[in-house]
Amino acid sequence: MAAASASAPSSSRALLALTLSIACLAQLAAGDTNGVYEPCSDAWIQRGDGFSFGVVFAGYNAFFSGNTQLSPCDRRLNLASSAQLAVFRPKVDEISLLTINTTTGFNPASAGGFMVAFAGRKYAARSAPIFVSNTSFTVSSFTLVLEFKKGRLQNLHWKKDGCGACTGKSNFVCLGKQTCAIRTQSCKTQGPVDCSIGIQLAFSGTDRHESVLNSWYEVSNLRQYSLYGLYSNLKDTLSGQFNKFF
Repeated sequence: MAAASASAPSSSRALLALTLSIACLAQLAAGDTNGVYEPCSDAWIQRGDGFSFGVVFAGYNAFFSGNTQLSPCDRRLNLASSAQLAVFRPKVDEISLLTINTTTGFNPASAGGFMVAFAGRKYAARSAPIFVSNTSFTVSSFTLVLEFKKGRLQNLHWKKDGCGACTGKSNFVCLGKQTCAIRTQSCKTQGPVDCSIGIQLAFSGTDRHESVLNSWYEVSNLRQYSLYGLYSNLKDTLSGQFNKFF
């Protein structure tokens, strides 16, 4: 499992460089052949490599120029002044749970309330903006699939699995009959619940050797929130916070 805390792009370059340097050493030790560590660079991957991508938090309209959604790497978007950034480097074709801590000062609603996942420049790929939080509701669990073709990233897809996992749970509401959300007033620092963001990550398509990436198939056969529930149970053992949530 991987974890990162969101930070402003304009103030985090040194920290990001250090983080990626550490990730570089760890991945090389594990046989990583992908030497691309910046999310705004193009990578050509095989199964078992590390793969760097970013998640940017901003307002919905901040990701568009006119009616066209651009990659967060595109300088025509004015994201550097206000957007928040998290960078991850999961292992290709492994199921991962990525986390962003929202209990230590980062507030996705204040950042604009939406997030976009992205990677690449010439082969720029970006997800659609997805709602995270506003003053009323917060979504804390997501599923993201990275789709590759012959080792090049093609698309990033947010998957929605309905509200079956939160039916009957008083802390939750169902948004648009598609997404479980919790009332923002229940989240720290306003309330008792840890609403840190969890992203179940999986891969589909083929790597540069045309080997099939299977982890999305495995995730699709799991009950939604199963990985996040596992993570929360672990965290509950350590901190006792998530028993109010699950």
